[in-house]
Amino acid sequence: MRETTEAILARIADQVRACTICPLHATREHAVPGEGRADALVAFIGEAPGAEEDKQGRPSSAARASSCARPSARSAGARGSLYRNVLKCRPPDNRDPLDHEIAACQHYLMAQLALIRPRLIVTLGRYSMNLLIDPQLKITRVRGQHNREGRHALPADLPPQRDPAQ
Repeated sequence: MRETTEAILARIADQVRACTICPLHATREHAVPGEGRADALVAFIGEAPGAEEDKQGRPSSAARASSCARPSARSAGARGSLYRNVLKCRPPDNRDPLDHEIAACQHYLMAQLALIRPRLIVTLGRYSMNLLIDPQLKITRVRGQHNREGRHALPADLPPQRDPAQ
């Protein structure tokens, strides 16, 4: 019998929560695998969990992301959206992700996206844009849509969100 997409995503989430591949596991409170439906049409991909997400183990920025991209979320209809990050653990002091942390963590995100297969990916910041669209792009110059492996990726030109715990 074939394992369901939901079951595979749950297994990936368990792996994320137990992950010790990079040093961030030692400074996190909780890993944040992400949330959303296995058949979501729209994916919002951020950089890394914030302080509140680290405390709760779930994306609290989901509401912020959907309010910034309400037209995309509304167009998804009943199938809704999903929220993931490039990193699954919060970097200390909310610093930028390091290359080796992204390299250690990106396989989780790529596996999640391959299973869910959203029709639109909204990248929230340069790290998700560079990973999912093109590592050479500069977020201040990107406008419009990009296509990668049959999926549309849309860089969201949002003002930076500062973590209130800083």
